[in-house]
Amino acid sequence: ELPAPGTGDLLPSPETGTEELLPSPSPSTEELLPRPGAGTRDLPRPGAGTEERCRRRRVRFTHGARTRLSLALPGQYELVQVLAAHSGHWDTIPEQDLQVPSDAEDPAQRVAELEVVLPCALLKEVDIVVAPCRGFQSAEATLGEFVNQVLPVVTFAISEPQLSPSDQAELREIKEKFSLPIFFLRVSEPCSEPDRDKSAVGSEPDGDKSPLQRQLLDLQFLSPSSPCGIPGSSMLEKLRLLSAFSRQVLQQHLVQAATKLSEVHGRCLNIFINQAFDMQRDLQITPKRLEYTRRKESELYESLMGIANRKQEEMKDMIVETLGNMKEELLEDAASMEFRDIIIPENGEPISSKDIKRCIQQIQELIISRLNQAVANKLISSVDYLRESFVGTLERCLKSLEESWEGSVHPARGLEKPREGSVHITSNYLKQVWHEMGENGNLGWWNMGGLGIWGGGTWGDWEFGILNAAYHVEVTFHSGSTVTRMLWEQIKQLEDGHSGRLERTEDLWLKVRKEHAPRLARLSLESRSLQDVLLHGKPRLGRELGRGQYGVVYLCDTWGGHFPCALKSVVPPDEKHWNDLALEFHYMRSLQSHERLVHLHGSVIDYGYGGGSSIAVLLIMERLHRDLYTGLKAGLELEPRLQIALDVVEGIRYLHSQGLVHRDIKLKNVLLDKKNRAKITDLGFCKPEAMMSGSIVGTPIHMAPELFTGKYDNSVDVYAFGILFWYLCSGHVKLPEAFERCASKDHLWNNVRRGVRPERLPVFDEECWQLMEACWDGDSSQRPLLGIVQPMLQGIMDRLCRAGSEHPNKGLDDST
Repeated sequence: ELPAPGTGDLLPSPETGTEELLPSPSPSTEELLPRPGAGTRDLPRPGAGTEERCRRRRVRFTHGARTRLSLALPGQYELVQVLAAHSGHWDTIPEQDLQVPSDAEDPAQRVAELEVVLPCALLKEVDIVVAPCRGFQSAEATLGEFVNQVLPVVTFAISEPQLSPSDQAELREIKEKFSLPIFFLRVSEPCSEPDRDKSAVGSEPDGDKSPLQRQLLDLQFLSPSSPCGIPGSSMLEKLRLLSAFSRQVLQQHLVQAATKLSEVHGRCLNIFINQAFDMQRDLQITPKRLEYTRRKESELYESLMGIANRKQEEMKDMIVETLGNMKEELLEDAASMEFRDIIIPENGEPISSKDIKRCIQQIQELIISRLNQAVANKLISSVDYLRESFVGTLERCLKSLEESWEGSVHPARGLEKPREGSVHITSNYLKQVWHEMGENGNLGWWNMGGLGIWGGGTWGDWEFGILNAAYHVEVTFHSGSTVTRMLWEQIKQLEDGHSGRLERTEDLWLKVRKEHAPRLARLSLESRSLQDVLLHGKPRLGRELGRGQYGVVYLCDTWGGHFPCALKSVVPPDEKHWNDLALEFHYMRSLQSHERLVHLHGSVIDYGYGGGSSIAVLLIMERLHRDLYTGLKAGLELEPRLQIALDVVEGIRYLHSQGLVHRDIKLKNVLLDKKNRAKITDLGFCKPEAMMSGSIVGTPIHMAPELFTGKYDNSVDVYAFGILFWYLCSGHVKLPEAFERCASKDHLWNNVRRGVRPERLPVFDEECWQLMEACWDGDSSQRPLLGIVQPMLQGIMDRLCRAGSEHPNKGLDDST
């Protein structure tokens, strides 16, 4: 769209003879650009008058097979209206067709736009809209109708020496609301020279700015260094500038779209990778939690049994003391008790045995309820320490397991600490004690011919019976086996539920790792490469710097403002290599710039590589001086070699801190700058632990033995560093003897699995040798963390280099 501010003064005059923005209409031929000197014009020059008196409607130019004019409501239907252009042939649109009649009462007449159909090739893919006069609709409102539907290219034509207040206000609104680039076109005034516009922006002498240019600078549409066109240029030259401006605007839209697409791809890919981390953690931690709950359940049962054995006498004494304190109170309550649903004769007549049993039962319930509050709290407090040491951790673990299994049972609720005054569990246990004693005949003394203490029994009998219950208090803890048995059954249900859930989680994890993430990574690579090629263009290949297994490295003088650069050209042979390359690119672009990692500037996909026979991915990276292999071959002093070791450890630590494992630390993947400071490169095998499939990757002599099992973690980088450190300490690139004797990779791998490692050289310092041995330990759990290795290396460097400065002929040998 090419809307212009809608004043009549901004339209060129047909009498000037200059080239118009639109080609002359022709019923038989199509023209892409206007012919110089054609002398025809589509829009007439408006008559003299002010902006307030302007009544021109909006005009839209579109493509069609035949020239045609019509009035139409935007996006709706045409109006049946007889136009002046319909009366005969026209070269310039009749002025009355452009004007809104002053006496128009129909609102449709006021908002209708004049649609001009022309057989112009330019209009096949472009519509041109000229904004109406401000009295009908502002240019800002016109833009608002189109900006979300099309890719707008905005021009602002100016015929006066400077902007009017209305123009400035309109431009401020456009800038505030849309922030669009605008092409400012200075058109000639009515009586100016036809082919040259001497009043064009920028026509003043160097160092002076025209009033119009100063206004645009104040409005922040121009920067002080921005070009202002060609002074005195013809309209045709201005059109060529407009063409270049249009390409830039469209390219900007492409860049914005590619940027948004790349952001969406990257965000979605990060979601998948984070989800893979969560799934992997779930797969690792859930079995350990279940094992922990089983172990703690067993410990809980054993502890309850131990407490029962140790505290029986203590609990008996506690109950005796409680009974002694409550004896009189209980007797009074029992004597004054009103029995429910039982009639006792006042004359002392005996009652039936059935009523006696019911009375005994009510007296039992009374005593239990009164003793319950007094005894239960003491019993609970006696195992509070157990609740904190065992049950607390077990409860949290079970709750975590329940939260990860929707719809599971909730055994942790049974372990919640009783609220104050809540004695349901203890009460149930005491009732169970009484019930079991009654079942076993231990309460037969209550059936001694009357109502307990009134029917021949004494308080001593009651006390004796309750003490028997105290001796059976171990049932409370042995019945803890009931709780633990219930807990065990619920844990078993959790295990069964989690077993099926973990199987589904592992299936999803494999899909994320093998299908979804690689596919998104490739889309991310393509969208980011499109963005880079739009912004910076295709890089030019220089001389070849080196070759690897998967690509060729070239020199690239400059690209995207970076120089010099190294360009890695990779032609993925199959889908797997495409996925690996795309993920490598994503991890490298996701990492923040770090001084110990080679920086990736960008990427471009070359679809015509090799004459169009293949597709290559061009990774443009920071260029360094040489790799570590070449550096050792040329000879490096002790201090720079130890500094390189520190740099490599720092780089690996950063990768590990970002959840990445390099998996291919070796001499040729460590690059050196001109000061022999090291940077790690080639993240082709680098992956997050959650995305690793267990595949065997890397360089044979640097591969840890667990790599061959498919189950490994970031400690494989520590092993590889141990081998690298052996080379750094030796000062040469010759293979260790143990590896040099191997006839094949399989032979080498078998030796590594059996524990074969590089030999100790005479020049090795004892501390250096111990560090190497620790790093390449066959048990990955015994290898030191890099946070421990780094200060050890710093100490070695301080000691050896300080000693080396005092004894220049000394090396790494033990005599230092």
